[in-house]
Amino acid sequence: MKTPELLPPTETMYRALVNRDSSFEGIFFVGVRTTGIFCRPTCTAKKPARENVDFFATPNEALGNGYRPCLRCHPMEPGERPPKLIERLRAEVEHAPGGRLTDKELASLAIDPSTARRQFKRHYGMTFQAYHRARRMGLALSQVRQGGRVDEARNGSGFESESGFREAFAKIFGEPPTNAKKRAPLFAERIDTPLGAMIAVADDEGLRLLEFVDRRATERELLILRKRLGMNVVPGEHPHLSATRRQLGDYFSGKKLEFDIPLAPVGSEFQLRAWRILQSIPVGETRSYSWMAKRLGDENARRAVGRANGTNMICIVIPCHRVIRADGTLCGYGGGLWRKKWLLDHERYARKSEQ
Repeated sequence: MKTPELLPPTETMYRALVNRDSSFEGIFFVGVRTTGIFCRPTCTAKKPARENVDFFATPNEALGNGYRPCLRCHPMEPGERPPKLIERLRAEVEHAPGGRLTDKELASLAIDPSTARRQFKRHYGMTFQAYHRARRMGLALSQVRQGGRVDEARNGSGFESESGFREAFAKIFGEPPTNAKKRAPLFAERIDTPLGAMIAVADDEGLRLLEFVDRRATERELLILRKRLGMNVVPGEHPHLSATRRQLGDYFSGKKLEFDIPLAPVGSEFQLRAWRILQSIPVGETRSYSWMAKRLGDENARRAVGRANGTNMICIVIPCHRVIRADGTLCGYGGGLWRKKWLLDHERYARKSEQ
């Protein structure tokens, strides 16, 4: 997977959208806030006002932002209409946004599960589960995170029913949005970065979670937080989230690579020790699993170290990406090895530029 490319200037993209300029096909995708749909730049639908559009480098980014594919221009298609089975699977997602379609449920719809998985992966280059997860996460983080009214968020979500919206919200954050607004023990915010959207969760104790939205483990980690802390997660603002957004901006721009955000990770004593060691690795440098094991007092604990790094819920700030194999090769990064390589290259280049 490649790093999302920089987009053209916003006004250039909007002009291309209005003119249906085919030279911009594949360069950007546009999300229409009033409908919750994303399109190709050449879509024949009525053009929205400038203030009602968002631009994305990839269809996956649009999905993660809560938009669903346009049924007119088919922005996820590689140039050909999908098989009818794929269209049916996507329709089923819109009817069941809050969960996942099990093999048993697919079979009850007269859909062979193995055929469904194989065709979806071949056609889109992503699994059916990943597509469903992106839709669910994007929906839950869409307009409610900006303080919009619940009914407005539901109406712009792309899902047909209020129950579907509430189901998807509860899957991520623990309870329906109207109830969630009455109590807010943990706050969540979406943060866009050059490597894709992230979700940050914090309370007065500090930053609890910082993960890429499209990571498979993100929903599970949110559930772990809710269970261990006995709290629900509510989209909203918090000073620690504002600091996280600001310092991530400095990090990705190369302005400042160190973080001083208060951290409150949730884990076992061993995990917390391992994560503190991760924070001691200097920016622009790497260490091995063996090095970490020795620092923990057990040279044979390399696998335990790997597991602890894999359960780190505060990526980048607690830099598990700086741990590599003893032979210098990359391995073991939940956000994807392409992101790990990007982060290491970014830090080395920024450090070199400072010298």
